[in-house]
Amino acid sequence: MFYHLGRYITLIASTVSKPEKFSMYWKETARQMNDIGVGSLIIIGLVSVFIGAVTAVQFAYQLQGSSIPPYYIGYIIRDTMIIELAPTFTCLALAGKVGSNMAAEIGGMRQKEQIDALEVMGVDTPSYLIFPKIVAAIAVIPMLVVLSAFMGMAGGYFACVMGKLVTASEFMQGLRSFFIPYNLFLMLVKSIVFAFLLTSISCYQGFYVKGGSIELGKASTNAVVMSNIVILLADYIIAMLLT
Repeated sequence: MFYHLGRYITLIASTVSKPEKFSMYWKETARQMNDIGVGSLIIIGLVSVFIGAVTAVQFAYQLQGSSIPPYYIGYIIRDTMIIELAPTFTCLALAGKVGSNMAAEIGGMRQKEQIDALEVMGVDTPSYLIFPKIVAAIAVIPMLVVLSAFMGMAGGYFACVMGKLVTASEFMQGLRSFFIPYNLFLMLVKSIVFAFLLTSISCYQGFYVKGGSIELGKASTNAVVMSNIVILLADYIIAMLLT
């Protein structure tokens, strides 16, 4: 564990260097932003809508027969999506989609000796291959998290109104009640930290892959598993420090 931790820290530290040619880095960063952001819109939207809908139905079931006002469902959906579900579920889903793709992309370059060729030509490979991915993820994933929170609240709204759990006015009253702006800051902090972790861990797994296709498959799997574990651990640490 300490061996991999030390090698991971060394690799990430080596990625932070002055770009040799800004145009090359910008083109790669823009490509990664498109792959991460536009390529993930559908899956993030679908997951968020159903998470919000299911959460609303479950809370409505729990509130049956209680003295809690019905509009609390909208209030609970809003804060739950903003504080926890939107950043965590979005990044867990992206770890499976984006993280495995990054590990496979860099691992394939390692197996085909393309990374070795770049190093022979004097290219700073960690900086060129990894740094644009991290920058793109930090820029785009918070936007996806904000979209996820909105879609989750929309899913909860339609589930409650169409299922006649609460009225539309009651749900909207809950969305507007007891709002704390600090929760948005907490959501953005989580999304930035999770974006960095899932990207850097996936790139690390791909950068040091050895062997053939079996090892590359294992590296992609390890990227998803380790990213999910570290994201959940970071979620707990952030919750303890900031709430």
